[in-house]
Amino acid sequence: MDSGKSTQKRQSPQVREAATIRCSAVLFDLDGVLIDSTPAVQRVWTQWATRHRLDPDAVVKHVHGRPSLSTVRHFLPDADHGLENREIERREIEDTGGIVVLPGAVELLTTLPSRRWTIATSCTSRLAEARLRAAGLPTPPCILTASDVARGKPDPEPFLKAAAKLGFHASDCIVCEDVPAGVLAGKAAGARVVALRTTFPEADLLAAGADFIVDSCKNISVVESTDSLVLQLDCIKA
Repeated sequence: MDSGKSTQKRQSPQVREAATIRCSAVLFDLDGVLIDSTPAVQRVWTQWATRHRLDPDAVVKHVHGRPSLSTVRHFLPDADHGLENREIERREIEDTGGIVVLPGAVELLTTLPSRRWTIATSCTSRLAEARLRAAGLPTPPCILTASDVARGKPDPEPFLKAAAKLGFHASDCIVCEDVPAGVLAGKAAGARVVALRTTFPEADLLAAGADFIVDSCKNISVVESTDSLVLQLDCIKA
């Protein structure tokens, strides 16, 4: 299951530049890119960490962009991982309070052709559906979740399979991510990565290999969507 991610507010002025990119499709992460489920995730994982006498801050920080099962294995190597993971999933599905759509997400998704975008998330399928429903966003027919892969981000498998579901090579797609683990996964899949600084500073995203940095989906617009997609980015200059 994917973590929710907080939106960081920055006051310093940024130098910006425009970029135009051509691609076959766009592969979105969910939390921190299209929606913000931070309050619910912090509540669930803080309760879990406290119950196991773990540092809640360390646990919440670790879950960003990773399947919950990997976090359970990391912090409780000798536990019943399946049991713990099912409990986390149940609690996250039940707790959808505070889930909101992030800026520009609705506008961008509604201007993209339906077969030219999908979501590759570290949520399980049930959790992804619950969060999309809570946010009021559509569930794409080719969504790729943690339930569909053997290896989660930062492994490239989620983006390779998501692109294949749409009928494209990942190298012909744009990945939209907000955490270093996701950026690494996108680059390892051969895609160009647009990183949203909703969760991590741009320096961390660039260090992971991001090709472009934007504030949010509001800085991405569709210029053309016939034979291929042409996107216009309002980028933060590195």
